[in-house]
Amino acid sequence: MIFLQFVLWGAGIALAIYIGGRALSRWYKAGGQGPLPYFPLIEGVLLVAVLGAFASSFGEIPAGYRGVVLRFGATTGEVKQPGLYTVVPYITTVVPMNVQVQAYSADATAASQDLQTVTTKVTLNFSVDADKVVDIYNRLNLDYQDRIIVPAIQEATKAATARFSAEELITRRPEVRDLLDRNLQSRLGAFDMHIAAMSITNFEFSKEFADAIEAKVVAYQNYLKAQNQLKQAQVDAQTAIAAAQGQAQANNLRRAAISALTVQYDAVQKWDGHLPTVTSGVPLLNLGALTPKGE
Repeated sequence: MIFLQFVLWGAGIALAIYIGGRALSRWYKAGGQGPLPYFPLIEGVLLVAVLGAFASSFGEIPAGYRGVVLRFGATTGEVKQPGLYTVVPYITTVVPMNVQVQAYSADATAASQDLQTVTTKVTLNFSVDADKVVDIYNRLNLDYQDRIIVPAIQEATKAATARFSAEELITRRPEVRDLLDRNLQSRLGAFDMHIAAMSITNFEFSKEFADAIEAKVVAYQNYLKAQNQLKQAQVDAQTAIAAAQGQAQANNLRRAAISALTVQYDAVQKWDGHLPTVTSGVPLLNLGALTPKGE
């Protein structure tokens, strides 16, 4: 469409120069007699104006945009849809407004609940209400990012971070994000804007606080390491005690077995080869007397 307008404007200027040039050429050939040929020049200017007006009466709204129709600079309430349109030139103009999802990132500096300075990078995906583009243009023109989005991010971030300590901003990050999202929804909704997605891409703290957090993490890791070593030592000690107890019991059993064998061995060594004749007060049979004679 811009190319077509450029061609029409160029054609009009070229024709005006051609008409005026021919008129001047005839005037010079006539020896410069008579008045200058103003009429052909006026014709050329009028031709340029007509072709320019014709070119300006056409326009195009790209996909993802809406056209707010203005007449002498004031909104008419009419909205052009994507595609080709025609208007009355020099009287009516069309301002395209983006209704697609747009991305905007901003850094916001605020104080946490424990008064730590926190710099937050917020990425916001938002869109303007396609049915309210006329109202948005009347209130904000095309400056809604600088006039609404930036202050809303700053204020919503300060309100959210003030509810949490610096450490909680890290450990409770989903809650911080949800609170910030609700704050932005409320602020932008009042201006007919919608949030498609919001994310906190970074938290930055002062160097002193970052060093303190790092030292705390290192200390906690060392504590866990010491705890694990203590548990391992307790397990090793219990294992050693159990082994010692088992060994002691084994030694006792060995000593008992050895003592029994020793007693038996001593009895055998002391036996004279004769069976006792009395055991517990009961006389034993004389096996020799029972043996038949002659045997």
